[in-house]
Amino acid sequence: MSRRKQRSAFEQVSEFDRGRIVAYRDCGLSFKKIGSRVGRNQTTVMRICDRWMHEDTTDRRGRSLPPQCTTSREDRQIVRMAVTDLSLTSRTIAHHIESVTHHSVSERTIRHRLQHSGLSAKRPMVGLPLMQNHRRLCRQWCDERRMWAAEWNEVVFTDESSICLQHHDGRIRVWRHHGERMLNSCVMHRHTGPAPSIMLWGGIGYHSSSTYCRFFVNHQIELLPWPARSPNLSPIENMWSMVAQRLTQITSPAATPDQLWQHVEAAWSAVPQEHILSLFESMPRRVAAVISNNGGYSGY
Repeated sequence: MSRRKQRSAFEQVSEFDRGRIVAYRDCGLSFKKIGSRVGRNQTTVMRICDRWMHEDTTDRRGRSLPPQCTTSREDRQIVRMAVTDLSLTSRTIAHHIESVTHHSVSERTIRHRLQHSGLSAKRPMVGLPLMQNHRRLCRQWCDERRMWAAEWNEVVFTDESSICLQHHDGRIRVWRHHGERMLNSCVMHRHTGPAPSIMLWGGIGYHSSSTYCRFFVNHQIELLPWPARSPNLSPIENMWSMVAQRLTQITSPAATPDQLWQHVEAAWSAVPQEHILSLFESMPRRVAAVISNNGGYSGY
C-alpha cells in the first residue's frame, strides 16, 4: 500500500475504533487479530499502536481539515438529488453542481457529502415487481397468520428449481498476479449454447425434509393458499441457496446430468436439520416484516 493510501486508511478510522485498537493491544492481542475485529488492515493497526506508544495519542499530528469546497446549501442540494433519484451517480450529481455553481466539484466530494448524511452506495436488492394488488393480497395473507407459531411446524414448503450443469453463483474468485488477467487459468468460461440442466421439486418440513412431495389430492393433503410474487416468504428459497452453495464447494464438477443429480442429492442431504428448523422458526418474523412493510418485501 502506498504512503498516501496508508494515510487515508489511518484517517478514516474513527476515534472510537482507535480506542478499541489500543485496548485490544493492551490485552495482548496480535495486530492481525485486532485488525479482524475492527475491520482494518494490519498496517493501519500497527501505525495507530505505534503512535500511542511513542506519543501517547492516536491522532495524526499536524492534521488539518481540507477546505470546504461546497456550501451548506449545495450540500443539501446534493443530498436532495440523491434521495429524489436513488440511481443517480456521483458523476451526474457533480456535473449538475458544477453547472449551477460554475466551479469544479469532484465525484469524491459528492460521495463524502452523501456519506456524511448517512447515504452510501449499495447493490440494489433483486426482487419481483410488486403491483398494489400483490402487496394487498400478501398483506392479507400475513394478517391471517400473524398469530401462528407452532402451526408452522405442520407445514411442508415445496418448490421447484432448475439447476444447470455449468451453474456457479458468481462469487468464485481466482488468485493471480498483475498482468495475468488473460491467462486461461484465470478465465471463467461461460457457455453460449443451452446447457444441460435438471428440474427438481423439493420440500422441507420441520420434523424431516423430503426430496419429493406429490399427489396432494390423492393423499388428502390440505394445500396452504399462497400469495403471488412472494418468494421471500417461503423458507425453501433459502434451502435452495444452501444447496447451491454446497454445489460450488464440490472439487470435481458434474460432467453429466446424472452426476449433477447425485451431487444435488448429496448437497440436499448434507444440510443439517437444525438449519431447516431455524428456517421454520423465522416464519413469524417473515410475516411480521411483510406486515410492517405493508405487503412489500420481507428482506429474507
